[in-house]
Amino acid sequence: MPDIVALGEPLVEFNQARSTDPTAYVQGFGGDTSNMAIAAARLGASVGYVTRLGADRFGRMFLDLWMREGVDAAGVALEAEASTGVYFVTHSTQGHEFSYLRAGSAASRMRPDTLPLAVLRTARLVHASGISQAISATACDAVFAAFDIARAQGSLVTYDPNVRLKLWPLTRARACVLAAAAQCTWCLPSREDAALLFEGLAPDAVVDALHRAGARGVVLKQGADGCLVSDGARREHLRAHRVQSVDATGAGDCFDGAFAARLLAGDDPFAAARYANVAAALATTGFGAVAPLPRSADVERALEQQAAA
Repeated sequence: MPDIVALGEPLVEFNQARSTDPTAYVQGFGGDTSNMAIAAARLGASVGYVTRLGADRFGRMFLDLWMREGVDAAGVALEAEASTGVYFVTHSTQGHEFSYLRAGSAASRMRPDTLPLAVLRTARLVHASGISQAISATACDAVFAAFDIARAQGSLVTYDPNVRLKLWPLTRARACVLAAAAQCTWCLPSREDAALLFEGLAPDAVVDALHRAGARGVVLKQGADGCLVSDGARREHLRAHRVQSVDATGAGDCFDGAFAARLLAGDDPFAAARYANVAAALATTGFGAVAPLPRSADVERALEQQAAA
């Protein structure tokens, strides 16, 4: 059984091609917790995924992807009466924009009583996100149930708020994020999450607020400004790894996967976050959510270069 288990919704991606034809799209894969699982697997961790897929071509494509990437799919179920979610990425001078076809998706049919208990009870770390919660009320309940299972057996819980206001209103998002923070070992918000959830608060005040909510540890991801790490007793700002970034899609998910992988490999949280900073930076040097996710050799090489600089 896998050491790391992520729970959420995978999405098939159609990314507008960088060409003169605006109707051309490149097919790929996304979904924040699926990206996280693949990132952790590429970095050497034992990883599994929990979700529900449509019994359709896109669902089979995900099963093939996870097999190729070494992500255990024993916790994945197929839904004959629902489809696998899809999203489109379009590009303009204002940046990239996401459009989703996910209402009523198979993953949104997750419920506490559909969770694969054997997979969750043997995991050393369980991961989910705010998107995992936002896709439906029953999926939100399933996330809290999965966290309860992990906590009952002394496993780590990591949680990325990943706030998406297209999925739910801010008031509900804030309530669910703070409730999840109270259950997690490590809360992993982005700077964008913090701006929505704690408008006007400085980074240290955001970390303080999440500790007060009950999070034992917090990593505030700040993109090109690195990250702020706090275990409740020690706090440290870690600088970012400098790269030629072309697409930040999935970088935060990569950070989550790398951080979880290194925690289970025995790193202290500050070393794990330093490693994750580098992995996330490397993930921005290519296009798409999955293709540029780095391998462990890539990260180790970049860390050596960083140390020598």
